[in-house]
Amino acid sequence: MNEDAYPFIQEDAAETIQEILAVHEAITGRKLFPADPERLFLMSLANMIVHQRVLINQTARQNLLRYARGTLLDHMGEMTETKRLQAAPAVTTVEFTLSMPLNSATLIPKGTRIGPQGGGGALYFVTTEVVEIAPGQLKASASAECAVPGTAGNGFEPGILNVLVDPVPFVVSVRNTTESSGGSETESDDAYRERIRTAPESFSTAGPEGAYEYWAKSANPAIVDVGVHSPAEGEVVVLPLLRGGELPTADVLDAVKEAVNDRRVRPLTDHVTVRAPETVPYDIGLTYWVSRSRAADSAAIQAAVAGAVEGYRLWQKSRLGRDINPSELIGRVMAAGALRVNVASPAYTELSALKVAQDGKVNIVYGGLADD
Repeated sequence: MNEDAYPFIQEDAAETIQEILAVHEAITGRKLFPADPERLFLMSLANMIVHQRVLINQTARQNLLRYARGTLLDHMGEMTETKRLQAAPAVTTVEFTLSMPLNSATLIPKGTRIGPQGGGGALYFVTTEVVEIAPGQLKASASAECAVPGTAGNGFEPGILNVLVDPVPFVVSVRNTTESSGGSETESDDAYRERIRTAPESFSTAGPEGAYEYWAKSANPAIVDVGVHSPAEGEVVVLPLLRGGELPTADVLDAVKEAVNDRRVRPLTDHVTVRAPETVPYDIGLTYWVSRSRAADSAAIQAAVAGAVEGYRLWQKSRLGRDINPSELIGRVMAAGALRVNVASPAYTELSALKVAQDGKVNIVYGGLADD
């Protein structure tokens, strides 16, 4: 972002000094030479004036959505009733199992804690609803969220959360049946700024595409992109994509579904379906060479190339409808220091706005040194 694009007042140091010297010369009728004490004094004043002008420009730019940040951006969000999304906890579904069927219902209180083996109580999940295991039944499921908001609770695969921190009579075991996901940090300035910019779309009750995007993103700060499609009249399909190109889990989809089906959001005639985007798999296979003149740097270049490929994988899957583009891969590897690159895969593939690329196998071959 180039903040000089909107200068409210001129803050160029050289021009400010020349203006001050010109005014002094016009008033006194004499020219100041470089070592003149008066010139040095005026230049010190000029430095203070330039500093003040920079601060004035920065303060003035904070009144523009493009440049506002921090607390001032929060105040701008109030104008459209768009609050910054706070850190959200990871969510999952847990299943409780009794030691034997009982003749009466078994209640598991809301707030019951479940943790991973060996976690030591540092990180645990709590149930968000009361669970009732009906008479004669052995199992029941409930949603649970991490007690620590943020990304720390993400990635617990099914079965990892299997320690009942708060014992419940007759409950012999507990386990998560879905991978925990949806945990995210407080919404960043850039993401918040984009939601404020699109907030006017939410004012309509006619079901515009932008409104569904806005409300879907409001469901969880981990959502970075949303696809909206209407396959038939009155039918709307919403497809959220999470940060890092991750596909939404059932828990995240449920949160989005609840947000876009709110009676104040969804037009009465719309039937809204929320699902994960369709993935288009691709593999990465490339061979690269390093210039013989840079032989001493070959180890560092190899590490940089590996990082460039990782960066490409993240870039490729971080947006819906982004075409699978080997030219981007070549450009990144060349920028990392490779002399030339031979890409066997992927091939260029066009994606619709409702699909997302998903990388599979990665095979990077260092071809050695080559002459320029």
